[in-house]
Parts: sequence; structure tokens; C-alpha cells
Amino acid sequence: MSRFASCSLADRRFAALVEGDALRPLRGIAELGRETPSEVLADPPLADERVPLADVTLRPVVPSPGKVVCVGLNYRAHVEEGIYTVPDYPVLFAKFAEALIGAGEPIVLPPESEAVDFEAELAFVMGRHVRRSSDLGAVAGYTLANDVSMRDYQYRTHQWLVGKAWARSTPLGPFLVTGDEVGDPHALDISLELNGERMQASNTSRFIFDIPTLIATISEVVPLTPGDVVLTGTPDGVGYRRDPPVLLKDGDRVVVEIENVGRLENPVAAE
Repeated sequence: MSRFASCSLADRRFAALVEGDALRPLRGIAELGRETPSEVLADPPLADERVPLADVTLRPVVPSPGKVVCVGLNYRAHVEEGIYTVPDYPVLFAKFAEALIGAGEPIVLPPESEAVDFEAELAFVMGRHVRRSSDLGAVAGYTLANDVSMRDYQYRTHQWLVGKAWARSTPLGPFLVTGDEVGDPHALDISLELNGERMQASNTSRFIFDIPTLIATISEVVPLTPGDVVLTGTPDGVGYRRDPPVLLKDGDRVVVEIENVGRLENPVAAE
């Protein structure tokens, strides 16, 4: 059972195995991603030193993914609270690496948007190359994400990218948790709290499209490779669909929790 992190300490950047309150750096590996396929994580090249977890800054768990693919409308209750019909094919969009931030790092509110919303999500990271495959075993591990969305921009066009890919908007982390520790990824409680108030609460058993289906759908179009990140969609309870809407503001604090995966906490700050 293993948890891994991408860290920085002063000018040093390193990937590490998490051992309680300490980190064991991986020799010669600066970050999780392309350099850490499943076989490396199964037998990591551990350094002898131990670094206190409290001393480091946690980076996005995969700081430089080749791809960040996101799934929209993957919980029926979330579809029903919006303006869409239940899809019969996964709704996919992309983010860029520049959108990602680490645990504890501020979610940045751009001055251009007046409707910034939250979305708790389970994310998975690929550990092997797959093409036209539904192999759940190709997943290296799981992590937490908050698919922060600028709703006023999202609904300006039929394509969601401009509402979903703002710089420094998407927390990803804090740790990459291997599948043996997570268990069944389709049976995990997922929740989000805003300033201590529960806003979202569901379970990944309510996915419309399970993870093998997502892997198969994406890898039919483009190969998935080690370090690629996939966000699996958010449950109901998003702020924009509430009456009145609940939108992120400067000084807020958002916490995503997923059973067996962990807790992802971030403040919110105006740019």
C-alpha cells in the first residue's frame, strides 16, 4: 500500500514515497508522471534520507502531465440539476498543466469571471501505455481534484474549455494513492465542504460511465501514457445550480474528501 507525492523544498524538486509524517525521496526522479510508470512505483528507488512532510510544499501530484482529460456529466443527479440530458457517450474536455495547483495552494479567482464554482472529483493517473483498451490495471493510482469552473465563460460557447482551463485554478493532490490502498474505485464516498459547510456528497458507485469505459473511450481516440491524468466528473451540489447560487470568493476555503484517497484543502484568493 503506497502513497506518493511531488514536492518542493527550497530550490529542490523531488518525487517521494509518503511514510506517515515523513517522505522518502525517489532517487533521480523530480516529479511523478512520465518517469514513474506503474513498475517504478511498485519498486521505487528510495533514497536513504527522510524529509519531514511538514517542511515541503506539495506540488500538483502530477505537475507536468502529457494530457489532462476531464469527464463532464458523469453522475445522473448532477445532470438533472443542470440543463443537459443524460449522455449515452462520455462528455470529454481537456485542461492544461498550467491549470493545476497543489494541495494548500490558493485557487486563483481571475478578475474576468464573476461565476467561479467548485466540483469535487476523483482523478486517476495512468501507469501504463494503453491504446483501445479498457484495462483498469493500467491505472497507477488515484488522487483528488477540484474542477473549478468559471461558469460565465463555460456557457459562452458549446465547448467548455474556456470555462475549465484557467491558470492556477485546479487543485490536484495531495497524494497519488495506489489501487491496493484505494480498493474498488467505484465504491468511494466523495464530498466537498465550503467554509465548513457540506455542499456535495455522493459515491462513485453512481458514475454513469465507469473507469474502464472512460479508459476505453479516451484510448480509442488517443493513446493514454504514464502520467496522463483523467478527472472522472463531479456529483450534484455545485454552487452555480443552487438558488441562490453559491460562488467562490476571496478568503473561502474548500475541502474535497474521498474515501481511501484522502483530503484536498485549498484557500481561495483573488488574483
